Amino acid sequence: MKNILLFLILLISNFGFCQTPSDKYDYFVQYNGNALAKKVNFDQIVHHPFLTELKKEPTDFGSPEFSALFKLDQTASIVGNFTDSIPYYRISIPIKNRENIKQFLIKNQQKKQVSDSLAKYEIQDFPNYSLFTSSNERFSMAWNDGYLVIFEFTKKFSEVDQKAILDQAAMTVDSAAVEPPTEIVEEIAVDSTASENTVESDAFFANDSNYDTEYQNRKIAFDSIQKTNQIAFLKSLFENGFVMPTSTKVNPKADISSWVNYGGVLSNLTSAFGSLSKINTYGKYFPFQQGFGSFIKGVNFDFYFDNDNARIEEIVEYSESVAAILGKVNNRKINKKIFDYFPEKEPLAFLSYHFDSEEMLKNVPQLTSEIFANAYISKEDFSMVTDLISTIVDEKATATLFDGDLSLFLQDIQNKAVKTKVTEYDDNFEATTVEKTVNKSVPLFSMIFTSTHPTFGDKLIQLGLRKKLLIQKENYYEILGDSTYGKFFILKDQDVIVISNSYENLKNNKSEFAKELKKELKRNYFTSKLNIKKAIETYSDVEKTTSKSNETFTKVTSKFKDMVVLSPKKITDNKLLVEFRLNTVETDKNVMLQTLDLLKEITKK
Repeated sequence: MKNILLFLILLISNFGFCQTPSDKYDYFVQYNGNALAKKVNFDQIVHHPFLTELKKEPTDFGSPEFSALFKLDQTASIVGNFTDSIPYYRISIPIKNRENIKQFLIKNQQKKQVSDSLAKYEIQDFPNYSLFTSSNERFSMAWNDGYLVIFEFTKKFSEVDQKAILDQAAMTVDSAAVEPPTEIVEEIAVDSTASENTVESDAFFANDSNYDTEYQNRKIAFDSIQKTNQIAFLKSLFENGFVMPTSTKVNPKADISSWVNYGGVLSNLTSAFGSLSKINTYGKYFPFQQGFGSFIKGVNFDFYFDNDNARIEEIVEYSESVAAILGKVNNRKINKKIFDYFPEKEPLAFLSYHFDSEEMLKNVPQLTSEIFANAYISKEDFSMVTDLISTIVDEKATATLFDGDLSLFLQDIQNKAVKTKVTEYDDNFEATTVEKTVNKSVPLFSMIFTSTHPTFGDKLIQLGLRKKLLIQKENYYEILGDSTYGKFFILKDQDVIVISNSYENLKNNKSEFAKELKKELKRNYFTSKLNIKKAIETYSDVEKTTSKSNETFTKVTSKFKDMVVLSPKKITDNKLLVEFRLNTVETDKNVMLQTLDLLKEITKK
């Protein structure tokens, strides 16, 4: 009898656990069809030969059908929440015709029932909207004359959650008659404290011979109640006239704009490791979402598709105090002497990163305080630690070990004879390691950085010479040891240190490439580039690739020129921009059409 009462309370308690989602979003993705429509004709995309060829395969949903159902030149969105007690996602898409959506769903479900006779669906028509539910789909859909909404509560059944309810129910049964709760339960506590009165519920879980059946019944009840609440909320969106969700955090000028609550992501991760943190004595000292959530407010990803490029702009919004620190750290005055050792011509790929290491070290205490601001460590303890760091570390002197200039270059790929160790087996299957000289394709690269410390670099070189790790050759040194990637060399010219596996890269140059790159580095603290055409051609020549691979490479290089990543020094409104750009060879056709053209050519039989 008591088990039945416990189970009834479980059902009653669940009725209210997911009533109304919060208006707060943890992520917001917005497709700006009106912006993209100005750049490309959607009919050219959905009727592109590559996509129509795919339609020949057995798919439920082809691109022409998609364009016939939805208004691709209007705004659509995906929003959701994963930090509140009622996690969910919601997709809103503008449609052309209410009846067309209904007929498409009927056709689609009839196909599914051919292979799954147990699959059941229902479409209900109301005056202002229609509603779709299916026995084999967790989500529900509703639509009116203008919009289709796909909606789902994403909370999964948890035995731990249900056991917490049953523990409370057992206490109620033991102390008084069972009465249905009068208040809506909005959240089920996962980490409720064990009680002396849980013996009965433990027995219910562990000793009941029908445990598996009871578990399945509880799960079915949970899913059924969640589906009921899900449908009720979806109806409420349309009964008084549907309104598209909006947010000031997304960019309406981007083709696709998205925003993520960074603190919310960390909060979700923290809850996933919540049990571990409770048994770990040191768990409370880690910052988790409280510190980082205030450190970074949110992250935007904006997508643009133009004729000459496709690009992603990542925009990170920091707290005001952290943004002020980064503004100083990123605004480094570059040591001009490094440009003397830049390649004479543009390399296959490069990366150049410059930050003020002294400013970074100066602000480590404040950054640490920002991160741990809400952790379980007292301000007095923080103050003592940060003061100790400031006392021990001489920021100005330490920063001279590495000033903050770092540049990497991939100049070439060449076949070289290199010594490498291989394992061989004799007739008795005994392994021996031998050194052999083999021909191998080796990337030729150089790394350049600066160190203004008056003695540190020279002392390291002298130590290397004494320990037979280096051997001097003219004005540079050869690094002795493994030669899998050829011989390595190091050169020190006052404040500049160059490391390379080609002594040709140690030459002092006055290159045109360096002059061009200087202009970029004045604006950006980080700049990198991959020359797609040059890199692929060089690799093909060295590796002697097959004719089919060469054909594919040629098609790729005929469409895409290079890939660039850069980040400006300037921080505006506490936001730091990182841009990823893929540049195309052609400029008279949208990059989306060019990509489809390429896929059509590559997959052509």
